Amino acid sequence: MVVTGGARGIGASIAARCAAEGADVAILDLLEEPGRATAAAIGGSFHRVDLSDEADTRTVLTEAIDTLGGIDVLVNNAGILRFAPLLEITADDWDAMFRINTRAMLVTTQVAAKRMIDQRRLAQDSGAPALPGKVINMASMGGKTGGAGQAHYAASKAAVIALTRVTALELGCEAITANCICPGYVLTEMGAATRTEADVAEWSSYSPLGRLAQPEDVAGVAAFLASADADYLTGQAVNVTGGMIMH
Repeated sequence: MVVTGGARGIGASIAARCAAEGADVAILDLLEEPGRATAAAIGGSFHRVDLSDEADTRTVLTEAIDTLGGIDVLVNNAGILRFAPLLEITADDWDAMFRINTRAMLVTTQVAAKRMIDQRRLAQDSGAPALPGKVINMASMGGKTGGAGQAHYAASKAAVIALTRVTALELGCEAITANCICPGYVLTEMGAATRTEADVAEWSSYSPLGRLAQPEDVAGVAAFLASADADYLTGQAVNVTGGMIMH
């Protein structure tokens, strides 16, 4: 399993949960110190990568897959969150958001899926069983509902949902499923600088459960999507929002 953005937050929780369930995990992240610490804690490997750089992404992901000896699950978790009023977003702001949140997923999916397909065909030729491939993308509630001050972020996450559906449509014939997770408000390091106690109280009131998500809430859904229990589930955008949206 490869987890991008696995140094901390949701990605680290996914990596830890899946490692605890027996997965060999490679973490790809730009943050070297926390990335290495997380990888060491779960018995995985760390690979420093700049996901805004296509060539670096392809090279490092290939190295990570080689280190694992193959790949059956790709978790595209890495992303950035920045706020700006609609009328003040620059083209550079827009492009930076899409490079990390969406384009990087296309690149990693291309690399990983090609390896999954090769593995499956080699297994078929040798008569060995082949595991289905799984692509799990991190989208957002914002990709479905939008939000003031985050037009570029919401648009990038809506694009993730669309990319996931097309991945499911095109790669299903190769026994590869593709699903995405749409978290709501999650108490992670990425959002810490943008929330106050009043924010947390207000946002918690939007959920019938009366609380915000912890990274582990999202990790449990990712672990399910990575498991054999989700082999017949593909093309879905799964809400993990505590009921803030219900569809």
